[in-house]
Amino acid sequence: MRPIDPDHLMDFENIFGRLRNLADPEVIAGMARFGIATHQALGISLPALRKIAREIGKDHRLALQLWESGIHEARILAGLVEDANLVTEEQMEQWVSDFDSWDLCDQCCNNLFIRIPMSDQKAKEWTIRGEEFTKRAGFVLIACLAVHDKKASDDFFRDFFPLIIAGSSDQRNLVKKAVNWALRQIGKRNQELNRYAIETAMKILKNESSVTRWIGRDALRELQSPSVQKRLADH
Repeated sequence: MRPIDPDHLMDFENIFGRLRNLADPEVIAGMARFGIATHQALGISLPALRKIAREIGKDHRLALQLWESGIHEARILAGLVEDANLVTEEQMEQWVSDFDSWDLCDQCCNNLFIRIPMSDQKAKEWTIRGEEFTKRAGFVLIACLAVHDKKASDDFFRDFFPLIIAGSSDQRNLVKKAVNWALRQIGKRNQELNRYAIETAMKILKNESSVTRWIGRDALRELQSPSVQKRLADH
């Protein structure tokens, strides 16, 4: 861990002290039930972290210090207060390599990484990496972009379908769920992408692996549902 910047020492100590005061063993027990890594956790709810983040605003140096603490909730808070304009590719690579829990991965991608211009480039790179959390991060980024990037074209998202097909053969649970999530979110953007997503799910269903077929079946269940089809038709 790098030495803490003296100019920001008090801010970091105050915030970290607040986090320790919020520690709750019952929250840790709940986290463990959902498969969240707790070996470096204090036990703090996400709403409490979001409240602190709103009070802090954006602070690059503090975000780096919080991340380097190694504490689970401090890292989630780091993603909330980090200034996306100051994040480098090197920092993205460092942080993704530190992911050790699905919720940290998802929160960091949704709160920070999708606001960085190179997010689509990193999504494509990470989905073909071997590390479990890095690969998950790639597909989570695709899902988050599908939800939040309202201006992106259909072609932008079509480029992700081959990666989804390739990723569907990964048998790891955290990866498989992220692949499924990415496919469903793209397919809910509009009717055209819905058709492409359904075709992709059909291709995935031809795989012999039960894990892979689950991705296709579960995606089709939502993408072909009357509620989704009606919403897309109305828009």
